[in-house]
Amino acid sequence: MSQQDLVRTYLPVTLPLLRAVSQARGLDAGPHRAHCVTGALREWYTEGDLEELEFVALTQAAHSSLRLLAEDPQAPRLRVVLAVDAPAPQVVPVADGPRSLVKLGGPIPLSWVASIHIDEAGAEKAVLGAIDALAAADAGDDDARFLVDEAQAGDLLWYDVSELPHLLA
Repeated sequence: MSQQDLVRTYLPVTLPLLRAVSQARGLDAGPHRAHCVTGALREWYTEGDLEELEFVALTQAAHSSLRLLAEDPQAPRLRVVLAVDAPAPQVVPVADGPRSLVKLGGPIPLSWVASIHIDEAGAEKAVLGAIDALAAADAGDDDARFLVDEAQAGDLLWYDVSELPHLLA
């Protein structure tokens, strides 16, 4: 398969899910909700180049990681996103959600993971505040939105997939 037949997608996970991906050498058939540069995102963000559009998709995936953390109170309070190069036919845009939202069908082998993006260790407090504020932010509360935005403003650190054992140690 050529590089042009692959789509860079951003798959939100948590650290426990990352450990499971490592142990199973991938993810089951899904479908999995991910983010990527879709036609809808390109239409909406007319001035951006590909790098800027991919950053938007990564940021949306980081926000989705917050939602996964809200569902798993035992997970360490750090956002985690996998950059996955998936075959184009497995990437299907989703109409009801963020412009970057897609369903990623089929199993996802670890070999498709290009990189791992994780909050730096000092981000836990902001991430915890954002998780606690998600419902109120969704309801339109400006103070809660500020807390979510504060966590979203934190940079995700980039790791090569070869560093996965080190990250999980």
